[in-house]
Amino acid sequence: MISPLDIVESVRLNKMVKVKDIAAVIEAFAPKELQESYDNTGLQVGDPEMGVSAVLLCLDITEDILDEALRRGCNMVVCHHPLLFRGLKEITGRTAAERIVIKAIRSDVAIYAAHTNLDSAWDGVSHEMAHSLGMRRLAVLEPKDCEGRCGLGVIGDITPTPKLEFLRKVKETFEVKGLRFSSQSPQLVVKLVAICGGAGASLIPDAIKAGADAIITGDVKYHDFTNYGLDIIIADIGHYEGELCSRRILSRVIREKYPDFVVYFAENETNPISTI
Repeated sequence: MISPLDIVESVRLNKMVKVKDIAAVIEAFAPKELQESYDNTGLQVGDPEMGVSAVLLCLDITEDILDEALRRGCNMVVCHHPLLFRGLKEITGRTAAERIVIKAIRSDVAIYAAHTNLDSAWDGVSHEMAHSLGMRRLAVLEPKDCEGRCGLGVIGDITPTPKLEFLRKVKETFEVKGLRFSSQSPQLVVKLVAICGGAGASLIPDAIKAGADAIITGDVKYHDFTNYGLDIIIADIGHYEGELCSRRILSRVIREKYPDFVVYFAENETNPISTI
């Protein structure tokens, strides 16, 4: 557990580190140009010139997580999912997003989001998920115009594994309480796997075209299972379960540049979807 004295020492050692410096480190790894057109990656609240005492990492920023940042002495929160996708027409405190913005400004807490640019970066979210499964010889599933080094999803080899054993491994690796999968897929052994963090059902046709035996992603719709379930094993692990690894990536990127910097994982991070 990092103590308040550690935070003071971090401030002393990194007194020149500003919000814009943390943003620059993240964007050197995952350039903003990689984000999807609908996205809103980058600094959302705060002064880029403000010095940073400590960083709290989370998947989604909530009111509880902002309170945690204040309690733990963090004046910057870096999240995967943006707080603000579109402009606010009013800031009255009526919605959770409005209340977070108000409190963050009043408390001098910067909020930064690294979303689909982190998904598309080499060694980004899908790569991190693939490494967790021990996948090898990774390639980008849907490359962008960057010589195949960036884009959404990855595909790679695993040790040939019987279907049900593979699904159990997926469930255990990503700590999924209830794994949804295509029950009618004919594959008996899994050797080539596609994977995409978040909502990656749009990549199912790409995975089939690439010859994958299975695809792991989240937010798969009923008709995705009916349309493609006879061609490939579809394993829906959930959105939260797939992208929680974004915190590990961001921590590693920040600490490679600032090894003495205080970086926390949010303790109040919870899946907004419950199961019984």
